[in-house]
Amino acid sequence: MKLGTSNTDISFRFEGREISCPPGISLAAALAGAGESVFGIGPNGETRGIFCGMGVCQECRVGVNGQHGIRACMTAAEEGL
Repeated sequence: MKLGTSNTDISFRFEGREISCPPGISLAAALAGAGESVFGIGPNGETRGIFCGMGVCQECRVGVNGQHGIRACMTAAEEGL
């Protein structure tokens, strides 16, 4: 099943865009499934996104509901984030 096609999907906003995904997957997986590969810009100006996918490298850090530095690969996607 393609992401965003189930009637039981949840949704959240990323950079002003509505993202739909099945419940229970990580933010990183949901964003990748929606075609998002850049999650932010590092201090040196390089883009950041998924790298290790297991929380070690911290390249996928995003802001979630006012909290900064949240690892997208280790955080479940939830309705309304």
